[in-house]
Amino acid sequence: MIKIQNSPQSFSDDEPDGFPEIASDRMHRLPPYLFKKINSEKNRMRRENIDIIDLGMGNPNDPTPQLIVDKLKQASEIKRNQRYSVSVGIDNLRREAAKFYARHFEVPLDQDSEIIATIGSKEAFSHLCLAVLGPGDTVMVPSPFFPIHIYGPVIAGAQVVSIPMGSSDADLLEHIDMMCTQLFPKPKVLILNFPHNPTAKTVEKEFFAEIVKLAHKHRFYVIHDFAYGLTTFDSYRAPSFLSIPGAKEIGVEIFTTSKAFNMAEWRLGFAVGNSTMLSLLGEIKGYYDYGIFQAIQIAGIIALRECDAEMKKQADIYALRRDVLHAGLCNLGFPVKKPLAGMFLWAKLPDQFQTMGSLEFSMRCLKDAHVVVTPGIGFGDGGEGYVRIALVENEDRLKQALRQIKQVFFKE
Repeated sequence: MIKIQNSPQSFSDDEPDGFPEIASDRMHRLPPYLFKKINSEKNRMRRENIDIIDLGMGNPNDPTPQLIVDKLKQASEIKRNQRYSVSVGIDNLRREAAKFYARHFEVPLDQDSEIIATIGSKEAFSHLCLAVLGPGDTVMVPSPFFPIHIYGPVIAGAQVVSIPMGSSDADLLEHIDMMCTQLFPKPKVLILNFPHNPTAKTVEKEFFAEIVKLAHKHRFYVIHDFAYGLTTFDSYRAPSFLSIPGAKEIGVEIFTTSKAFNMAEWRLGFAVGNSTMLSLLGEIKGYYDYGIFQAIQIAGIIALRECDAEMKKQADIYALRRDVLHAGLCNLGFPVKKPLAGMFLWAKLPDQFQTMGSLEFSMRCLKDAHVVVTPGIGFGDGGEGYVRIALVENEDRLKQALRQIKQVFFKE
């Protein structure tokens, strides 16, 4: 068990004499950015015109479907769309999101009380944490974890308990049950993320059904990050947490257009589910923002209504890249499972590199192979010994990256 509490952080000591320290207490609870070393070296090498294959960030490199782009162009020229919008999203967009959820996940949603349009999924998550968490609250997060799942609650003032993911669904369920039994006061919120980032782990409806039982038993709420729920491969289809009876009573799910529709920097996401939690999120957003550029919201309607085929095509592209990268990593000696969803492979370091650690191995890949991979330690102690590799280049570029990573083995 790991508790994230006050964490020492270094800030420049440049306040004028007699002035209080400028950094807030919450800044002292945030650890140093673990990827800074890699990013600094990557930028230095690029300034020297070295070709870097960047497989570190899940940043889609394929174009947004043309239907969506054309609608944005058209809508952006209309005068009324250039004014402030409503912070929770326009009616027609929320109506289309309800239809989309019913079509893909068989989840009925009320567009007025159970859907809020957000400025991407990270904004939704961060502001929801501010709305429902504060000092004295405890949050459970499985490890490894996507960093905002830890630091969103920390910034909100809550304590975070990291629990091991375990090797099976049963392990994780047991850890959650045990944590709720042992801690006092009991945890207020459980944060989940399936398909999972960084591990690409997937679950079935039965897992979520057990989570709903535990939530009602121990009286905690659930925030489910569903960012990769629309990017699935083979015959697997990711279930929505909200598809379980009773889930709406205790939880919110967050999804985004960023991955499935290649709309990463369009910043269009949704929080759906529990009406009380969403009402609180709406109040917070009313103080912080004026909503999303209305032309983007209108283009988002086209994405949700007319681009199912493009979404499937994009998932098929990622599946082909997955196959290429998986085969190549296995040939190099990485013990790695073939994921059923998401944009990443979660690769355990070969035995000869285990003592080196994931950060040093990642630096070796950058310096010796000119390939960026993400060290597992950046996702918590549970990620040490692994690297996350993103499917954000075409197959030829991935094969090139594999050939270059092979050079790290020869230098060992």
